[in-house]
Amino acid sequence: MGKKQRDLFEVELPPWELDDWDAAQIAKVVFVDPPHGPFDYLVPAALAEQLHPGMRVRVPLGRSNRLTEGYCVEVGQTVDLPMRQRPDPKRLKSIERVLDAQQLVTPRLLEMAKWISHYYLCPLAIVLETVVPTGVRRQSGTREVKFFVLAPEFVERWSNEKLSQKQRRILTLLACSDQPLTQSQICDQVLCTAAPLTNLRKRGLVVFEKQRVRTVDHPTPPELAEGDFQLSHEQATALAAIEQQLESAQHATFLMHGITGSGKTEVYIRAIQKVIGFGRQAIVLVPEISLTPQARQRFRARFAHVAVLHSHLSDAERSWHWQEIQNGRVQVVIGARSAVFAPVPNLGMIVIDEEHDASFKQDKAPRYHGRDVALWRARRENCPLILGSATPSLESWYQAVQGNYHQLNLTQRVYDRPLPEVKILDLRTEFASRKSRGAISRQLHVAMRQSLDRGDQVILLLNRRGFATSIQCPACGKAVYCPDCAIPLTHHRSGNKAVCHYCDHQIPAPQQCPLCGYAGIRFVGFGTQKLEQEVRVRFPGAECARMDTDTMSRPGSHERVLNRFRDGDVDILLGTQMIAKGLDFPNVTLVGVINADTALHLPDFRAAERTFALVTQVAGRSGRGPKGGSVLVQTFSPEHPSISAAAEHDYPTFAQAELLHRREYDYPPLARMVRVVVRGSNEESTKAVIEQLADRVRTAAVAQEVEVQLLGPAAAPIEKLRGKFRFHFLLQSKFEVSLQDLIRSATDAWGAAEDVQWIVDVDPLDML
Repeated sequence: MGKKQRDLFEVELPPWELDDWDAAQIAKVVFVDPPHGPFDYLVPAALAEQLHPGMRVRVPLGRSNRLTEGYCVEVGQTVDLPMRQRPDPKRLKSIERVLDAQQLVTPRLLEMAKWISHYYLCPLAIVLETVVPTGVRRQSGTREVKFFVLAPEFVERWSNEKLSQKQRRILTLLACSDQPLTQSQICDQVLCTAAPLTNLRKRGLVVFEKQRVRTVDHPTPPELAEGDFQLSHEQATALAAIEQQLESAQHATFLMHGITGSGKTEVYIRAIQKVIGFGRQAIVLVPEISLTPQARQRFRARFAHVAVLHSHLSDAERSWHWQEIQNGRVQVVIGARSAVFAPVPNLGMIVIDEEHDASFKQDKAPRYHGRDVALWRARRENCPLILGSATPSLESWYQAVQGNYHQLNLTQRVYDRPLPEVKILDLRTEFASRKSRGAISRQLHVAMRQSLDRGDQVILLLNRRGFATSIQCPACGKAVYCPDCAIPLTHHRSGNKAVCHYCDHQIPAPQQCPLCGYAGIRFVGFGTQKLEQEVRVRFPGAECARMDTDTMSRPGSHERVLNRFRDGDVDILLGTQMIAKGLDFPNVTLVGVINADTALHLPDFRAAERTFALVTQVAGRSGRGPKGGSVLVQTFSPEHPSISAAAEHDYPTFAQAELLHRREYDYPPLARMVRVVVRGSNEESTKAVIEQLADRVRTAAVAQEVEVQLLGPAAAPIEKLRGKFRFHFLLQSKFEVSLQDLIRSATDAWGAAEDVQWIVDVDPLDML
């Protein structure tokens, strides 16, 4: 290591000595908090056999020698290193304790964590904290138990001891048992109290060892109901291509572009059956927690051992599933983004359903994309990766067009059912007619009434939660903003409060303008709460349920609502984007999009792509049964290409036009991009820091003779967030340039002001 490390670990000789310093065992340890490392530590002989990479250790850190928890990421002998790279064991501190009985991170997962750390410019220990769930690290759902066995010297001593009858029975029981026993097991079988056992332990005839055992169990009885599903010609063709790749035992990435209702899931299931037949396991990623219950039910109907990983599990539940997966007792792992880290011992396939969804990108360090991590893992595990969507991300589509991915097309719905008719409703006309001032237009109201009268079900999409989207004074024109964010507060009827959806700042809903005191303050715009109220007033006889993050915060809430909807107990399901994809309800004959423009005009080059995907996906919830269906899309921008293409279910036309637009401005996927954001409590100092950082990047680009484009720096679209001022710049290149290496060289030995933070987002999705 360098000079810094020697200064950090300059201490006295260890209290024990080795015969051969050249053969000393050295461990590299990384830390979650700065300094992140890695730093070298000496491995004591007593810990040499139990320490392996991927375990947590407790070590002294810094001049104060405070005991700190870290991750061991490498163990090796100094003799294996070149002389000039060998650390001096006499100057190293030694590991104080190993915290784990077994590796939390397998060698393959550790390799993947190192790649994530390098690619996404994130300290390795922070990546490892993400890979291993909190419940697993804390050993949730377990407790420490004493297990008793005969002492090693028992045979030499027992004949000389005076023992009671119960003590002899205890010793006989332990001698005949092929495994250690707990105190309760011994006492139950011998019919005694703990006193005889305690006496034997004090006399050295029995000893105990502590082990952690589970206190909870989550048996999942199979729900097998194997059906005889006849694949369509397109499904059979797609499955044959995947099976051929499975038999070759080589990696390949498939982009399954299948329209909504075309039976993509059935192809996944048939392919996974083949994987399991080879004695391997599969991981299936879905974007929303709301999809997890439905996915779990469908897969449990076909597979005996299915595990679920998502954020609504308790720590104990998550730990239990993790252990079941790691021990090879699970065939299929289903979950959201983090399920890509599932420790399956023999991975045979990864499936990402709705691969276009932005929720696969994490918005905090490490800012990884689940699709890219899955691609890396599938390549290393030499297994297929299947990306499925009716509206593929332009990144995946472009790779398929370039021939890097195998494209599988499903252009027909199962049973040859037609796609729903999509009708665009121009809200400008509705507004001018002054016939309605609610969220539901006259035409949508009539269509809903007709569907409900037939006994059909309706889905309404409004991608804005809350009651009113802003609170504004008509006298002075000022809106009520969050004091910590440059964001208007949203009115929530429940609790009559005004809430910031970014920092969760809350105040009672104002009765008058906080600036001028005017009493006629207005609550402007529509959120899902207000839409729900309007639906209940317009259709008093219909049962309505709302799904958004406000109503779905409790564990199991998604499943309860969706089960009620499936059983016909709910007539109208309304909500945000969590109801827009993946759900399959044959009795839904009408879908209404309340406002297709909610994200269309945001300052984000992906706004059109997101709007097209959202409208297309929610439209696909209609007409999945024999009754058929229709879709009504309300918009102020009916002529926009993303809206018109979605109405025609025409993804190729939209993708071709959007790629031409991206090429003009060197946007992904035609170029690489990194976003750098600097935030601080003082506006001027924050601005000065990002200008300095941008200058360093430009200087590094000139020194390395690489062609890049730096846009900015400028204030971020949301200029203030959680009390911090925000500035950003974009680094782009259409050439094979490592933007990460450029950032590393620019920030090497550079530190921002103490109250200023800077983050790097590689391949960013959020531009706000």
